[in-house]
Amino acid sequence: MEFRLLRGEAIRPFIDDLARLRITVFREFPYLYDSSPESETHYLDACVRSAWSLCVLVLDEGRVVGAATGLPLQDEAEDVQRLFLERGWNPERIFCFGESVLLPAYRSGEPDLRFFDERERYARGLQRFDWCAFCALQRSLAHPARPAGYRTPDEFWLQRGFTPHPALRTEYHWRDIGEAFESAKPMSFWLKELS
Repeated sequence: MEFRLLRGEAIRPFIDDLARLRITVFREFPYLYDSSPESETHYLDACVRSAWSLCVLVLDEGRVVGAATGLPLQDEAEDVQRLFLERGWNPERIFCFGESVLLPAYRSGEPDLRFFDERERYARGLQRFDWCAFCALQRSLAHPARPAGYRTPDEFWLQRGFTPHPALRTEYHWRDIGEAFESAKPMSFWLKELS
């Protein structure tokens, strides 16, 4: 496997590959997200437009098999910034992690660790952030689509030094696989202080 670190416009040549990867991975539990290439490229465009974004790309013989993104909270959507502002957080001091996505055959543990390490190292290196944050879906473990043996990644996140912040909750809307309409999905933020 090859890891590449890309910033801003350097991500653009991989947008279609990243969109396909996200569509594949997000069809799985807990997301069950019925997405489209247009929706994913629109979402990823924020990373391309941000001069301070990062994409940790994983390739196997030139094929994109995994990725993780991050960008300053200032470059996120206004409603996300407002959530933090209303609760006394300064968006200028927070680097926000996007999702980590890997094809099933590559989920060995090393890429997940590397995704977090590279983004944290990058955020520290910019010397303008006090915190890293990410948003996690709060899907019920009683959901009928939950696979047998599914474990939440909470323990992994806690071991990485992140803690949940229940006051930083929001909702995102999307259409689950098999649903006719979009529905609200509860999301909550986890944060880690960069010392």
